[in-house]
Amino acid sequence: MPGCGFCQKHQEYYTGEDFAMDLDLPAELEALTSQLAVLTEGVVSACRLSGGLTNTNFKLVTTKGSYVVRISSPKSSLLAIDRENELYNSFAAAAVGVGAKVVESLREPNVMVVEYIEGKTLSAQDLAGGQLIDRVALACRRLHGASRFASNFDMFALQRGYLDIVLQRGFYLPKGYLDYREVVLEMERAMAVSPEGLVPCNNDLLAENFIDDGETIRIIDYEYSGNNEPGFELGNIWSESNLSLDQLEELCSAYYGHYDPGRIARARLWGLMSKYGWTLWGSIQAAVSEMDFNFLEWGLEKYQRAEAEFNSDDFAELLERVTR
Repeated sequence: MPGCGFCQKHQEYYTGEDFAMDLDLPAELEALTSQLAVLTEGVVSACRLSGGLTNTNFKLVTTKGSYVVRISSPKSSLLAIDRENELYNSFAAAAVGVGAKVVESLREPNVMVVEYIEGKTLSAQDLAGGQLIDRVALACRRLHGASRFASNFDMFALQRGYLDIVLQRGFYLPKGYLDYREVVLEMERAMAVSPEGLVPCNNDLLAENFIDDGETIRIIDYEYSGNNEPGFELGNIWSESNLSLDQLEELCSAYYGHYDPGRIARARLWGLMSKYGWTLWGSIQAAVSEMDFNFLEWGLEKYQRAEAEFNSDDFAELLERVTR
């Protein structure tokens, strides 16, 4: 969906260096002292976490614990982020030991305070190394076993909503993007023939949303969470970290417990659809965000990979395979 080595789209909660505060808080936190209990616990240190393309994030160390305070940008509304849905699902993910524990929250301004997880933030290179595939699959299965999330996630519907915004507001649209509308409809029809059951999914699993705490791999950032097919989760992991097709097969086999060509094809198509849809996320952010980040370049990289897959010799076979 595309600082702190996080991802090139979303905040990374759990990296950063502390600095002594001498009782002074950053202005954004100072404004919340009468609303957040964690700011009354005796602040030892605080730092702003770099990154955070839809939020401003702080690591807060107090005499009672370490937290992440995330203040959401009101401009994220165009990105179809439902903050109440995110909060509900964050509680559900934490309940099964996968997500960070939610400590407190505010509605206005929209703020979420979660536990700070000590551990290694993974990277695409870590996943491409191949040693973590089984553990990542296990983390996904744990998340997918959580209580049902508040709402469903549909990448086809999200892409159409983003496209309406881009066209209505005259935002940047990559050359040839609309040429694939009929192909996408064909893919949607094919995917509807034999759908998987819906489970609680993160739906935005770039590598940096995995934290290895030394015992288990945790999953953070539930902005786009919702009930979805597990194949979308797996395909999105493959897409976001640009893994090989062999690694997608390995990931799917580890998750399902056996090799299944149909499910692998399904995950691959979901990965393609995520690239095509998140391309427009980049176009919207390029138009509305004040951050110094090249959102268009980020989105175009996604689109170019999606375009290559739409035009690949494998595409028709993938469509046929998911309808069996």
